Amino acid sequence: MPDLAQQIHELGRRARAAAPLLALATTEQKNRSLLAIAEALLAARVEILAANAADVAAAEAAGLSGAMLDRLRLDEPRLTAMAAGVRGVAELPDPVGRTLREWNHANGLRFAKVAVPLGVIGIIYESRPNVTSDAAALCLKAGNVVILRGGSESLRTNTALAAALGRALVQSGLPADAVQLVPMTDREAVKHLCGLSEFIDVIIPRGGRGLVETVMTHARVPVIKHYDGICALYVDVEADLAMAGRILLNAKCQRPGVCNAVETLLVHEAVAAAFLAEAGPALRGRGVQLRCDDAALDLVGGEQAPEVMRAAPEDFRTEFLDLILAVKVVAGLEDAVAHIAANGSHHSDSIVTESTTTGERFLAAVDSATVYWNASTRFTDGSEMGFGAEIGISTDRLHARGPMGLEELTTYKYIGRGTGQVR
Repeated sequence: MPDLAQQIHELGRRARAAAPLLALATTEQKNRSLLAIAEALLAARVEILAANAADVAAAEAAGLSGAMLDRLRLDEPRLTAMAAGVRGVAELPDPVGRTLREWNHANGLRFAKVAVPLGVIGIIYESRPNVTSDAAALCLKAGNVVILRGGSESLRTNTALAAALGRALVQSGLPADAVQLVPMTDREAVKHLCGLSEFIDVIIPRGGRGLVETVMTHARVPVIKHYDGICALYVDVEADLAMAGRILLNAKCQRPGVCNAVETLLVHEAVAAAFLAEAGPALRGRGVQLRCDDAALDLVGGEQAPEVMRAAPEDFRTEFLDLILAVKVVAGLEDAVAHIAANGSHHSDSIVTESTTTGERFLAAVDSATVYWNASTRFTDGSEMGFGAEIGISTDRLHARGPMGLEELTTYKYIGRGTGQVR
């Protein structure tokens, strides 16, 4: 049997061979394949859900956190939603071939800047089996070949999903190697994948800090990071406190185990007592543990209060992915912005205020992929923002930032059309 490095090399070689074929596929061909994938997922529901049940049972036995189990678990509604998501991608405009700009040289030579696929994409992710179908669908629609490497906790599920995807690709006439799954859980596979510079054009890691840092350390190709979601909500002195309470409960409690959930609450000192008197009990009633700085601690009843403890400095730099919230009282907008800059992850941050001046200053000053005014951070999501499914949420500045949809999975080239011009 070939060793690990040889197996990964072969995946890359096959992906590179498939890339030119997929890049030339028509919109009709790609959409037909996507609809076949959606049908294949539903047709294989028994096998997929059985594989997922085995993964979940093993993960529970291994003590995986509640948030991670939630990401891992599939059921009929989630699988149906995955299929619907693939169909949704088929309905989106094809990003390939778009003319981004056109102009003429003085001698009549015509130039165009045209969107083209990135090529071969490696996606490394943890838990979330829906990433398997989302990533395959988005890459396929954007004309990219993809190599998927899921976490060990979801290998059975991903294997069943990949088998269904492969059958659909063959049925629809596109290269079977357009979507490949790394079939082993050895961590060395990630390092080998990151080193395939002759075959892979970009790596996208989705997962915890440890995974992203491993990829960054070993990558010999460009990396688009989906890093921590240390999202903050700032309640300003001129906030509508009832609105702020609704936004906070949604951003923290609706689904705490996702990257766009709020992890830090910052409250202006002039309204902290009034706001925390209402928000504190409401959060605790939802099972949220409050980790407070000294000022906030006094306002929520001290450490003797249920579900309250004194915050450690690292709590304000932690993505909890759980019903835990770090709470800090700040002097004002500048203090809040400085805290976010020093402790946040440039993912999603929000302000609640009725002041147009303060709201606009926050939007301009906070350097995050998505910044909100009077809205929940939970809207940082490809489908919510109208992009369809997403590959991930980039916290980089290049090549993509925020939710990565179809357009972010393309690059461009320049085309010149002449009539014999020479320089």
